[in-house]
Amino acid sequence: MKKLVLLALVPFMTVRAQAPSNPLTKATQRIDDSIRTNVLKAAEEMPEENYSFKPVDTVRSFGQLVGHVADAQYEFCSPVIGDGAKSPGVENKTTKADLLEALKTAYAYCDKAYDGMTDAKGAEMAHFLGRSIPKLTLLSLNTAHTDEH
Repeated sequence: MKKLVLLALVPFMTVRAQAPSNPLTKATQRIDDSIRTNVLKAAEEMPEENYSFKPVDTVRSFGQLVGHVADAQYEFCSPVIGDGAKSPGVENKTTKADLLEALKTAYAYCDKAYDGMTDAKGAEMAHFLGRSIPKLTLLSLNTAHTDEH
């Protein structure tokens, strides 16, 4: 009887011992998803009349930051995707609706960079600001850039 119980548990022990596939990619995307959620929530909850808010005159307004983050998605993700897409230049849009739409569209664009990404593909080089950089590192830099704002 004890042997039957042990034999029944073997498949579960084997599954547990296997390493998850693409752990670097999955961790990178999980962190990015968390940051995106926070940024989208802030953009959605900020009243439209406060989109022009600047704590001081020398920095971007809240709305400009939303637009800047949207534009940056293309700068970081285009080299990973390899399609040559350029930022649409939404930083200077002023309405909440336009900026939210642009941000969601930009995030959907970057989803293409994660589609089919593996740890092996993440090690492939992309060109960014005159340098060669691993694709997964570039996606991590995008997340860090978004998080800074």
